[in-house]
Amino acid sequence: MKNIKLTIEYDGRRYLGWQRLGSSDKTIQGKIESVLFQMTGEKIEIIGSGRTDAGTHARGQVANFKTESELSPLEMLNFLNRYLPNDIVIKDVTEMSERFHARYNASGKQYSYYVWNDVIPTAFYRHHSFYVPQELNLEKMEKAAEKLLGTHDFIGFSALKKTKKSTVRKIEEIRIEKNGAMLHFTFIGNGFLHKMIRILTGTLLEIGMGKLDINIIDEVLANKIRQDAGETVPAAGLFLDEVFYE
Repeated sequence: MKNIKLTIEYDGRRYLGWQRLGSSDKTIQGKIESVLFQMTGEKIEIIGSGRTDAGTHARGQVANFKTESELSPLEMLNFLNRYLPNDIVIKDVTEMSERFHARYNASGKQYSYYVWNDVIPTAFYRHHSFYVPQELNLEKMEKAAEKLLGTHDFIGFSALKKTKKSTVRKIEEIRIEKNGAMLHFTFIGNGFLHKMIRILTGTLLEIGMGKLDINIIDEVLANKIRQDAGETVPAAGLFLDEVFYE
């Protein structure tokens, strides 16, 4: 039995997210599993490093699956990219040890969020960024981002209700870079809660617009009240860049 690791790139705008949903064929996992069945004749369930929401994109999603197939990694790569839709691309296929698990072995992730910040909207990047015409105070946003670094309970910056699972995460780095009209937010941490990146970005943007005070970061970390944080920005601007493994 082989344990195969996939590195996957996808444009999520046509899909209902990563996770297979019943009989729907509009998920990333479902599309890949369908082609794996064609390739191997086996009913395979792939394990992703985590779920991405409807409309979210990925440059480096990771998944693994078990198979009895005698095909080489290169043959699998070629087959998958031949039969998958052209908005889902397998970038790498590697045979791993039996113990490798795409989700449980992940030590961290990097996400990007893109904001088109100009009075004139964009025709080319409208499906891969969030349009914000208001002027933003980048210095205030960077100071607010510094408050988010380190280990905190981030439930107030997530779409989760009460949960028995830990909502403590560590953010190692947040960068905000401006290239012309495009703002590029980079988030690196050991894990992120449901819609956490989108809520953090929305909060930083509202601080940049002057709608929220910079101290709202400390308040939400302390009171854990989701409604006090900023809006959830759209999924279109969000990319899973990379999954880290020890």
